[in-house]
Amino acid sequence: MAGISGSDWGNYLAKGVYPGKKMLVGGNWKSNGSVAKVKELAAMLSKAQVPAHVEVVVCPTAIHIPIAASLVPKTIQVGAQNCSLTGPGAFTGEIAASMLKDFGLNWVILGHSERRAMGETSEQVASKTKLAVDEGLSVMACVGEMLEDRKSGKTLDVVLNDHMQAFIGKLTLDDWANVAIAYEPVWAIGTGETATPEQAQEVHAAIRKWLAENVSPAVAANTRIMYGGSVKGANAPTLAQCPDIDGFLVGGASLKPDFLNIINAF
Repeated sequence: MAGISGSDWGNYLAKGVYPGKKMLVGGNWKSNGSVAKVKELAAMLSKAQVPAHVEVVVCPTAIHIPIAASLVPKTIQVGAQNCSLTGPGAFTGEIAASMLKDFGLNWVILGHSERRAMGETSEQVASKTKLAVDEGLSVMACVGEMLEDRKSGKTLDVVLNDHMQAFIGKLTLDDWANVAIAYEPVWAIGTGETATPEQAQEVHAAIRKWLAENVSPAVAANTRIMYGGSVKGANAPTLAQCPDIDGFLVGGASLKPDFLNIINAF
């Protein structure tokens, strides 16, 4: 493919992906920020050197999306942190996927563990994902186990047989082209604990195998599987070497200059 250097080819081959499958780095700002903070973050992001093989999306609170979209450099996209289970209508406080698309957004995070902790079910996450994809959005769909699941050996049961299984019957083969999976071990979010590269790779490989067996080998090969859980500039390069880690979903570190180092970890 024209325009790809020898070093880039080496990176692609090392990751086991074809040219054109970009690594995906998402910044989840969660319920943080102010107008002043968004301006500060946009100024920080203006210094980012985004590699050609990396796609970057930052997701502010809904109220800050307009100012972020107006200030963040064009090399970085702005997405949303959630959307509703409904279309437009008499649903006070909800934001429909169609509204996000109408505003010009292309990405939304769905099923984050903090949403699931408030009662959002795997079935609802899958339904939201279908609604979002049908409206032309791409989705970072989150899956991941609690600490008690990890300790009791139920990690793959939760991730595969509950969270991933919910997408079966909801998404078509074509829909998967607009879905990235973000594996976020809940015990490693905001705790300072990070899954070891071996732990992360084990789950990522299991998700890819599940996709191959339950959806299609092509979907398995092409779906980007992100890691989320106390990702920092210090550990991102090591995690990025795992063959089945295709990106990161970053929480707290996306609000700091260290996010620029994470962007360049791949």
